[in-house]
Amino acid sequence: MNEGIRDKQVKLINEEGKLQGIVETGEALLAARSKQLDLVEIVPGQTPPLCKIMSYSKYRYEQKKRDREAQKHRRMGQLKEVRMRSTIGSHDLDVKSRHIQEFLETGRRVKITINFKGREASHADLGRKLLETIKGNFSSTASCEQEPHLEGYRMTMLLVPKKKGRTEQKEE
Repeated sequence: MNEGIRDKQVKLINEEGKLQGIVETGEALLAARSKQLDLVEIVPGQTPPLCKIMSYSKYRYEQKKRDREAQKHRRMGQLKEVRMRSTIGSHDLDVKSRHIQEFLETGRRVKITINFKGREASHADLGRKLLETIKGNFSSTASCEQEPHLEGYRMTMLLVPKKKGRTEQKEE
């Protein structure tokens, strides 16, 4: 950028995005300074390198903004976990089901974990029934990526949101 460009000639793009051609580096730097902008090397590997007249600080700000926006979209595939016990009450199950529904609507995968304590582990069938009930409740909005399975004192199941069809997406 600016005085850091060591080549004698550069291929210059003005601030409007139009190619001006090959010019001396000093001349391009003067043109950028006269407009109170920076001369930024865009493609350094070329001979002569491609440079553009732009506001470098504004460019960096917009780049960070794009990165933050892209980060938001990456976060959508994130895994959320909902934990419960095999002896959960009906009202508590309703609350947990609402949380699961919210996570699925935002496009997140949901891992449902049932923790067993002590002798509860010998009644794993109760946990499996509970997970099968939850799976049945969300069969229209989610598919089961990982069936219920027992790992020590925990039973887990993974739900992923179903992809919307093209007609449903157009209506929104």
